[in-house]
Amino acid sequence: MHKLVIVPTPVGNLEDMTLRGIRTLKEADLILAEDTRTSGILLKHFGIENKLQPYHKFNEHKTVGRIIERLTAGEKIALVSDAGTPGISDPGFLLARECVKAGIEIECLPGPTALIPAVVASGLPCDRFCFEGFLPQKKGRVSRLAELSGETRTIILYESPYRIVKLLTQVAEIFGAERACAVSREISKIHEETVRGTVGEVLQHFTQNEPKGEFVVIIAGKGYDNRTNDICQSNIQKTTKT
Repeated sequence: MHKLVIVPTPVGNLEDMTLRGIRTLKEADLILAEDTRTSGILLKHFGIENKLQPYHKFNEHKTVGRIIERLTAGEKIALVSDAGTPGISDPGFLLARECVKAGIEIECLPGPTALIPAVVASGLPCDRFCFEGFLPQKKGRVSRLAELSGETRTIILYESPYRIVKLLTQVAEIFGAERACAVSREISKIHEETVRGTVGEVLQHFTQNEPKGEFVVIIAGKGYDNRTNDICQSNIQKTTKT
C-alpha cells in the first residue's frame, strides 16, 4: 500500500531511535533524507541498507512531484531529517501537504524532538506554550520579538550557537532582563546542559562561556511571576548531563 511514513531520528543519543522507526526504515522502498551523509551514518549504525535520496529545502519543490508519482504507484517511502521530527523546523511540510492533496496516506511515528524535553525540563509552565522555531535572521526579527513579548504562554525558540548571544540580548531589551527563561543545548548528547535564570543572567552566562551546540530557548510568558519560581530567586542554576 502506498504510504509516506515520517520517521523521527535521534537529536543526539542514537539509543533514542525507536524499534518501530528502525523496522520502518528497513521496510521502506526509498528513504528521503535531508542530508544523505548524516542519515547514512544512522542507517549504517542500525544495519539499514535501503536506497537514500536527498530531500531538503533546496530541492523539495523540484522533487516533490516525482515522489508523489512513486507513492501513487504503490511505493512505501520514509522521510527523515538530520535530527528530530521532519516538518518541525526541517523539510516535510510541503511533501505532507501534497500527499494530502493526492489522497496518499501519511503516517508520522512518535519520537525525538528537541522542544519537548527542553520545555519540560525548563521549570517553566509547559501545559500551554507557543513554539516559534527559528526567528528570521534579519528582516522581521525585532518586530516578531516585539509581538511575542505580549504572549502569555511559555515561548519556545530555536537558535544557533552563532546567534544565541544576539537573541538573548534582543530578548533582554524587548521582554526585559528580569523575564524568567531557560536555555538548553546539546539535548540528549554528551555535553547536554540547561541554564536557568532570568534572561539577563542567562545572557551573562553565555557571554562569559563560549556557546556550542544547538540551542532551545524557553521564555516565560508575560505575567508569569518570577517569585513563584525558584530558578529566579537567587543565583543562576545549571544542569549538566552526567
